[in-house]
Amino acid sequence: MAPDGYFNFIDMSEQFIIYAIVFLFCGIILLIYLRKLKKESSIVRKKVVKAKEDGLFEPVSLYPDINVNKCIKSGACITACPEKDILGIMNGRATLINASQCIGHGACFHSCPVEAISLVIGTEKRGVDLPHIDQDFQTNVPGIYIAGELGGMGLIKNSVEQGQAAVENMIKAGFAENSSTLDLIIIGAGPSGISASLMAKKHNLNFITLEQDSLGGTVFTFPRSKVVMTSPMHLPIHGKVHLYNTTKSELLELWKKVLSENNISIKEKTKVELISYEGDHFKVNTNTNEEFRAKKILLAIGRRGSPRKLNITGEESEKVAYRLLEPENIHNKDIVVVGGGDSAIEAALSLAKQNKVMLSYRSEAFNRIKPKNRELINKAAETGELSIKYKSNLLAVEKEHVTLSMEDKEIELKNDLVYIFAGGELPTQFLEKSGVKITKRFGYTLKKYG
Repeated sequence: MAPDGYFNFIDMSEQFIIYAIVFLFCGIILLIYLRKLKKESSIVRKKVVKAKEDGLFEPVSLYPDINVNKCIKSGACITACPEKDILGIMNGRATLINASQCIGHGACFHSCPVEAISLVIGTEKRGVDLPHIDQDFQTNVPGIYIAGELGGMGLIKNSVEQGQAAVENMIKAGFAENSSTLDLIIIGAGPSGISASLMAKKHNLNFITLEQDSLGGTVFTFPRSKVVMTSPMHLPIHGKVHLYNTTKSELLELWKKVLSENNISIKEKTKVELISYEGDHFKVNTNTNEEFRAKKILLAIGRRGSPRKLNITGEESEKVAYRLLEPENIHNKDIVVVGGGDSAIEAALSLAKQNKVMLSYRSEAFNRIKPKNRELINKAAETGELSIKYKSNLLAVEKEHVTLSMEDKEIELKNDLVYIFAGGELPTQFLEKSGVKITKRFGYTLKKYG
């Protein structure tokens, strides 16, 4: 009969073997995980290098700033982001990749379980001009509010939410007793202006909405096929709208339908030139020599303001335009498109289907365009669908031709139409005349997100 110590030894040996197997199994799992993490980090690192080479690493608008000390590498931000390769996991922490492609929807911010993400506009080196707005969307001028793109929020869904919230905050603050004036003047009929108009109607405010161009604001200037919605949004009175991959025309038709159903009319082709304060109300003067008075003002005019001009000979010609509305109606023309951003690329691609198009860009490569646009424009150039002239500048526009400088020489090209996409200028003078303060913000963290 074996002694008790023998059986104890056997039991200990078995336990040792079991523990060894468990530790070995855990070690293998850990090794596989670490190798997977290393592989994923290597892939993300290569993407970051490529983004820097392509000029897509630096953010140009609202973007997520990651606190690496808080990040727990859950990957929730990456899963939540509907864009591609804006964020990635590198060395166990979330990191920016193609930051310039971020469109500021804030899904990453809301999805982070440990609040490791803040939403920031501008960087330490590149400042962004922003008007002063408090958490209620009111500027430094009591009674003047700002919603949407002008305040730094460019995405349609965010602009819609801010337009609604701004009017709600006005109602909470109350309106002065003055029956001879409107309660509210909404300036701009883009996403935030339309949303604000619906909210004002819902609360029976006495208001008017003025738009310098056409219903839709900046959205109206998008090429007809451009996708402008990627997630649901809530429209006051109408309710939740489930739209995905929605085109400009579909979105505009929806807005027209909702406004019509609620008897809201937009006063188009009416540009506000001056806002002044008189006693207990604001006075608004327009380019149509009309004058309106109201207790409060909502500025929903967008950041671009007026299109940036090149200040060249012939730029005032009727053949020069700064937006493309109906590309399908333009046929058999010699066209020059100027610019290197997404708007220029998309316009050139739309026009190239039925015309001879040359895209002129002053730099040697496209730096900040969406990956899909880069793929499409490169393919179009390779197949000869259109031509690209890098390091070129438009010098003059004549009746039947244009003059470009390229590689230290000037060339003339037969031309019927010119489209210039050189960006827009923040309506600084207009805002400053109204008393609204503007500050260049460097890496400014939003205290409240729409």
